[in-house]
Amino acid sequence: MSLPNRIIVEVTEIPKLKNPSLICGLPGSGYVGKLAVDHLIEELKGIPFANIFSSSFPPQVLIQFDGTADLMKNTLYYCKSKSCDLVLLSGDAQPVSPESEYEMADEITKLCEKLGVKTIYTLAAYITGAFTKTQRVYGTSTSSEIVKEFPKYEIHTMNSGSITGMNGLIIGVGKRKNITGVCLLGETSGYVVDAKASKAVIETLAKMLGLKLDLVGISKKAQDTEQLVKSIEEQMGGRSSPESLPISQHDRRLGYIS
Repeated sequence: MSLPNRIIVEVTEIPKLKNPSLICGLPGSGYVGKLAVDHLIEELKGIPFANIFSSSFPPQVLIQFDGTADLMKNTLYYCKSKSCDLVLLSGDAQPVSPESEYEMADEITKLCEKLGVKTIYTLAAYITGAFTKTQRVYGTSTSSEIVKEFPKYEIHTMNSGSITGMNGLIIGVGKRKNITGVCLLGETSGYVVDAKASKAVIETLAKMLGLKLDLVGISKKAQDTEQLVKSIEEQMGGRSSPESLPISQHDRRLGYIS
């Protein structure tokens, strides 16, 4: 397979789904979105049906659980639940160049059109630079009608700033194709892999979609986050932000580097 500055989409099947929504969670600050979507894939028994490879992913291979190695990729899954059909996007990395980000967002939304997706949800991190006891969920949408419904789900509406990377770009490109976009952002310090923020985002998303989920797995990871933050705060002597500690040290306990 040749990858000269390009993106390759390998589709094994086009599933037949009823009014599906796409939920994206790619690696980013705190791994908030990725942890959330990976939990959904596991909980809802997502079935993989497409892989996306890009020469703009970091130049490395990843070692799999069975000892084999493979190129970095993004993977699309589908699942059918009683309340709704879903397409789930997770991955090993985001593209590292703006051109490839736009191209990948275009490819993803093309698949959405083929699958009949009318709404895209991206899950991301709202970085505060400080540890908090409770994680709020912030949101934006390409639809003003959806924004008006945010208070019903205790979502704090964003009214300024920007969302960088694929989490913002996918809903922006989708808007140009008449696909409604929603971005839910879990409040996080930005210093640790934050499963607690992921759990808050999942709970909010589940309310919006009417999903009934078992949150035991992500709750255990959230407890790990709480213990990690407590340990860091003890080292900091009560300071609200750990400027003096390397982020890699924070993340090591949960096995991710954000």
